[in-house]
Amino acid sequence: MSQLSISPTDDPLHLVQSTSLTRLVADSVEKFILSGELAPGAKLNEVALAERLRVSRGPLREAFRTLEESGLIRQEKNRGAFVRVIELEEAADIYDVRAGLDATAGRLLATRITVAQLASLRALTESMLAVGAHEIERFHVMNLAFHDQIVSMVGNDSLTDTYGKLVKQLTLFRKRNLLAPRAIPRFAEEHSAIVDLLEAGNASGCADALFAHAQGGRLRMLQDGNLAGMSS
Repeated sequence: MSQLSISPTDDPLHLVQSTSLTRLVADSVEKFILSGELAPGAKLNEVALAERLRVSRGPLREAFRTLEESGLIRQEKNRGAFVRVIELEEAADIYDVRAGLDATAGRLLATRITVAQLASLRALTESMLAVGAHEIERFHVMNLAFHDQIVSMVGNDSLTDTYGKLVKQLTLFRKRNLLAPRAIPRFAEEHSAIVDLLEAGNASGCADALFAHAQGGRLRMLQDGNLAGMSS
């Protein structure tokens, strides 16, 4: 009786190892992109990245496909892979979708938020209120954490994954336009008010506040983007 032969591509362990390596490579390249080390429009050099990450070009190309699906890179036939450039109009469209997801997260969380979650958000907003008007980078990190926490606290994986994908795409746009020093105190106060609504269990009010908050950021982005276009 002949023994069943399993090829490497059919081996479950091989598949797990391959998938894990691809994910690790994709995560590394993603960090290069989101940190700005690989700027929007930059071509991804397969040879250089493979050498830097100490992997073959096979897993790297699989990672490129993963990053293309997440909207961070684009691949062109016979030209290679490039970091995506998000233009103002597309960024505005992404903001519209994000605003809807923010509202959904707020509506859901207001009905189920725990004491511990509320305390975590309250502590974060108190720290944000203490941030100086010119501490843009520090506030930016806290701002992302605030919204990420609200979404993740809902406990809906589909919501978390979709939201995270949109936030990463917006990082490819000029994020600093959204954080002029004059906006920091107002953003902090809006965040504090959102936590008040969560504490009160006001689902509709929280959804409206988060939607308006996101739309305010979208408007400032459009204003700054149009001014930049006029001055260039």
